[in-house]
Amino acid sequence: MPPRTGTVAAVTVTVLGLGVLGATFAPMAGDLLASQHIEESSYTSGAQAKTARASVPRWLPDNATAVRYKLSTKDGDRLLRAHLPGGTLPVGCTTGGGPQTGTVKLSATWFPAGRAAAVQPTASCGGYRVVLDGEQLYAWQDGADLIAAAR
Repeated sequence: MPPRTGTVAAVTVTVLGLGVLGATFAPMAGDLLASQHIEESSYTSGAQAKTARASVPRWLPDNATAVRYKLSTKDGDRLLRAHLPGGTLPVGCTTGGGPQTGTVKLSATWFPAGRAAAVQPTASCGGYRVVLDGEQLYAWQDGADLIAAAR
C-alpha cells in the first residue's frame, strides 16, 4: 500500500523543523560547552586563594590581597591579578630573561584589555608572564607554552 500523503507531509515537516532547530541552537550549545571550561574566582588574600584552589601559583605571596583568578580547564591559559603590599616581585620571580612569548588568550573585566600587547612582561614567575604596576600585579599564562615546555 502506497504511503499516505498526510504521513509523508508530517514526516517532511518534522525533519525540516528539526533541521531549523539544530541550526538555531547548535551555535548556542557550542558557546555553552566552551564556557563550561572557564572558571573564575576572587579571594581576599593569596593564602586563601592557594588554599581554595590548587592551580593558583604557589609563588603568589600569602599577604597578596584582592586576588582575582581565571583559568581555562581546557587548555591551561590563566589570568591573575593581585595587590602586592610594598610593590615588590614575589620570591622566585625573575626580571627579564623569562618567557617573553605567548599571548593573553582569556579576557576579564578586571584584567586590562591589551595589557600583554601594550606592555612587554617585565618579569616571569614560574610559567607566568608578569607586569608589576606599582603594587598591582598582572600575570598571565599561555597553556600552549607549558605543553611545549613539557615535551
